[in-house]
This record gives sequence, C-alpha cells and structure tokens, in this order.
Amino acid sequence: MAKNETRNQKSKAKGKLIVFALEVVVIIVMLIGGYYIYKLTEKTPSGEAGSGTASGPTFIEFDENTDLGINKDITENNETMKGYMNVALFGVDAQKESQLYKGSRSDSTMIANINLDTGEIKLVSLYRDTFLNIGKEYRKCNAAYSYGGAEQAIRMMNLNLDMDIENFVTVNYKGLVDVINGVGGVYIDVDDEEIIHLNNYQVGISDVLKCDYTPVKNSGYQLLDGVQAAAYCRIRYTRGDDFKRAARQREVIMAIEEQAKKCSIDTLIEVFNKAAGNIYTSIGSDEIIELIKNINKYHIVAEDGFPQESMRTTGIIGAKGSSVIPVDLESNVVWLHQFLFDDQDYQVSDTVKEYSEKIKSETAPYLGAQGAQ
Repeated sequence: MAKNETRNQKSKAKGKLIVFALEVVVIIVMLIGGYYIYKLTEKTPSGEAGSGTASGPTFIEFDENTDLGINKDITENNETMKGYMNVALFGVDAQKESQLYKGSRSDSTMIANINLDTGEIKLVSLYRDTFLNIGKEYRKCNAAYSYGGAEQAIRMMNLNLDMDIENFVTVNYKGLVDVINGVGGVYIDVDDEEIIHLNNYQVGISDVLKCDYTPVKNSGYQLLDGVQAAAYCRIRYTRGDDFKRAARQREVIMAIEEQAKKCSIDTLIEVFNKAAGNIYTSIGSDEIIELIKNINKYHIVAEDGFPQESMRTTGIIGAKGSSVIPVDLESNVVWLHQFLFDDQDYQVSDTVKEYSEKIKSETAPYLGAQGAQ
C-alpha cells in the first residue's frame, strides 16, 4: 500500500468526499431488471422514508398531496415534454444513515433525462453552488437537500427550471468503489495535470474506506479501479475548477455504462446488491420494469452542465459565499429545454421570470462591487 501521511490530504477527502455513486444506480437499475429491485425494496406509508430491507434500498412514495413544485400549466400543455422520464440524481456526503434522507448537502446533483421511445439519455449537472431559490431564500442550490431532503431539492429544481421531476435516486459515497470494481473498472483518459491530484485524493479515500490504493503513474487512456475513479471524480484543482469536476463525474458515468453493458445479469445483480444499502429512492418496480423492457436500447447520447457556460458567472454573494450565478435564469431555462427536449420555441413560466429578476437584484450589488469572478 502506497503511503502518504499528509494530514491535509486526508482531511480534505474525509471532510468533503465527493459523492458520485448515485448516477451509477440509475444505469444499474436500467440494466439489472425491476424484479430484483422489487424483491429488495420495502415500501412504507406514502411520503415517509422507510428503513428498507437489510440488503435493499430505502423506498419513499410521494403521494398526491406532496408538493414537488410541478407547474401543471407547463407540463400538461407542453407536448415536447411528453414521452420522457426525468430522474433527479443526488449524491450526499452522508456519514450517518439519517443524513441520506436529510441534513446533508447534495454535493452532486444531476438530471437524467430518458427518452422512453428512443432510449436516449441526456445528463445535466446542476452545479452545486448555483444561486437559486431553494424555498424561502436564494442561495447555493445544494442547501435544499440539507434543509428538506429529496422533496425540497426536487421542488427547487422543478420551480427554478420548469421541470416535471417526480422520481429521484440518492446515494452516499460508500457504494461507489464496489460498483466500479464490480463492473471491472472504467476506462478514463487521464492527463498529466490530473495525475498528482488523483493520487493525492486516493490517500484520503483509502483512509476513509480502510482499503489499499494503487497510484496512477502515467497519463493516457487507461483502466481505473474503484478508488482511482472515485479520486478522479474528486479533482477540482485544475483548469475548469468545479465545472471540470462535474464534467469528470459525467465522464465516469458514461464509462460505467459502457462497462456495465459488457457484464452479465448475474454480475450486475451482485453489483447492485453491494450498493443497495446506501440507496434512497422513489422509483417503484412498475416504472423500473418499463425502463428495462428493452435494456440494450438505453444509451447516453449527450451531457452538459447548468447554468450553461456562456450564460453564467461566479462571485462572492456576501455571507452566502462563492456562487455560480445564472446571468439570466430565463435564457438558461430556455437552453435547458432545448437541450433536453429539443424544444426550440420554449417559453418560460412566470415563476422562472420572477426568479430570474430576483437573482439579478440579489447578486448585482456584489458583482458590481467586485466584478465577475
């Protein structure tokens, strides 16, 4: 086992180990089949999180009284949004089981947009520091999960983005290494700039997980094991900062999908079983069965981040800290609907217009004083 006893390296990984296994679950769910997940899942009363089985995920079922912030005028009258399933993917740094449900910030937030006719999947990262309306105040969007769990985080996404998200998957970091190792590792093109950071993060991750690690010695396209890939997802101190880190996460998702499709059903069932105890989800067996009827047709075709690169800036918004600011939320939401639904004529809701103006008014004094960062 390679050793580096630098306390600074260990504390960084322990204190803020990026969570990424959640995206893996969606892909594994689509591949291994709803029957097995149904057997592993223990349903609980509507709107309440249950304990799940000893080896299965915790299941929650939102009832008709749950306010997920879906604008019916938008979703019911917009033909372009029909035929899709949108799943919110949350990664939380949950050190305790209760933090899987609430009380921890979502360090990784994505939308998995699934075209149910073609099987095409599009991934969009919602940058964790994006300045949005999270409920009763405007601040970094990853606080929504901490305050109100998946329900508040989904409501935040639907209201700010004119989305119709009803399903989610939340996973903490513990299952990530087993998932990647279970599918045989992932192939990633590591550049020279990334090697030192990747290896530094391996120190802390291996310490947290009480496992060995193997330093990456050379750049280039290569097979990474679970610890190496988890460390790769953690890198943010290169050109691109946190935006690049989110891109690395999406890169690893696509690499996992590629490897998972090479595995047998029995292998994927085993992989899922290892991660299941760290899963919290609203996806029921019926929806999963629909998704996996033709599992081979599902494939990731596009990925990006929100706010879109040409329509964002960054700045320190007083006590709310360094934030990613959608320069114009309206324009970003139009772009999002073009990207996800190929809607070239999308008109945002009045809610988005209101939020857009509020974001401008709250951030302008700080951006005016310090300039865009």
